[in-house]
Amino acid sequence: MSETTPPLTETPLARTPLDALHRELGARMVPFAGYEMPVQYPAGILKEHLHTRSQAGLFDVSHMGQLCVHGTGAAAALETLVPGDLLGLAPQRMRYTQLLNDGGGILDDLMITNTGDHLFVVVNAGGKHTDLAHLRQRLGDRVTIEAHFDRALLALQGPAAVAVLARFLPQVATMPFMSYGEALLSGIPVLLTRSGYTGEDGFEISVAGDQAEAVARLLLAEPEVAAIGLGARDSLRLEAGLCLYGHDIDQTTTPVEAGLTWSISKRRRAEGGFPGFPVIRNHLEHGPGRRRVGLRPDGRAPAREGAGITDGDGQRIGQITSGGFGPTVGAPIAMGYVPGALATPGTAVTLVVRGKPLPARVVSLPFVKQSYYRG
Repeated sequence: MSETTPPLTETPLARTPLDALHRELGARMVPFAGYEMPVQYPAGILKEHLHTRSQAGLFDVSHMGQLCVHGTGAAAALETLVPGDLLGLAPQRMRYTQLLNDGGGILDDLMITNTGDHLFVVVNAGGKHTDLAHLRQRLGDRVTIEAHFDRALLALQGPAAVAVLARFLPQVATMPFMSYGEALLSGIPVLLTRSGYTGEDGFEISVAGDQAEAVARLLLAEPEVAAIGLGARDSLRLEAGLCLYGHDIDQTTTPVEAGLTWSISKRRRAEGGFPGFPVIRNHLEHGPGRRRVGLRPDGRAPAREGAGITDGDGQRIGQITSGGFGPTVGAPIAMGYVPGALATPGTAVTLVVRGKPLPARVVSLPFVKQSYYRG
């Protein structure tokens, strides 16, 4: 009796509700986090980046995971898994925090919004199924967790974003940064937050998948708005000094090492009650052994992820976690980890790019001024 080995098959990539629109607009599609996603449109990454900084860009981020956590003790329950202050999160406000492991490492970073009725959670695309399983395993007997992975999520970012959206929804003009609201956008129910991942003012718009294209076309019809791909999204967030999960932060990185101490409130630092608290408390009290820093290479050659960082004696002290050319800065920029003693802005280091030493210096983050609306 013989056996035939079935041919190996790859899991097909998922598509967002805007897939057909991306292709209509001439997007170059690439695999990303299990999805086919637009990396750029015909204008190119550089022009898309600069357009977002000067006008308004529309991003499809529907690959992200959207969850709703219901229950009278939802905030207290979630606080057992994250260092963010959720009990103090007022209705209609949102907060950035992290899911932690027992060593204080970051399983994922996420946004949590108090809608007034439940907690609305947005997690990263690559780990959304793992995050959902983790939350249900740890909290399933205390809260109800609903996954809404079929919903779309759009991000309208840039200095003209508020003017564009206010033409349809005048009330958004006075929404504070990191706040939430519900509205009918041209008759379509949407969930809005004044937030984003570019360092610019803007909004994220959650909408039912079958109505996403109508919302996207409505916004793209405005003269200030252009479709923007993942390539420019990455260079924009790098200039803004924002972490990308799996690159600048991961399960081996604590929030303190990553420069995210600001996301842990005074109460949570004192009380603890979240995974990895002994490690994080030690980092808070004595300083971590390494820190995420901004880096400015000399010259025009960019240093990419994985490039080594060495000290004056040529000893490897860290590596680049994100790097490239900053179109707004007009120069190469990077982020990486160095020993705490070498994290002071102005410190000279060397980056090893394709085997060649490249002088660089530690600089403060972000590389460009963040333009969030503070009211």
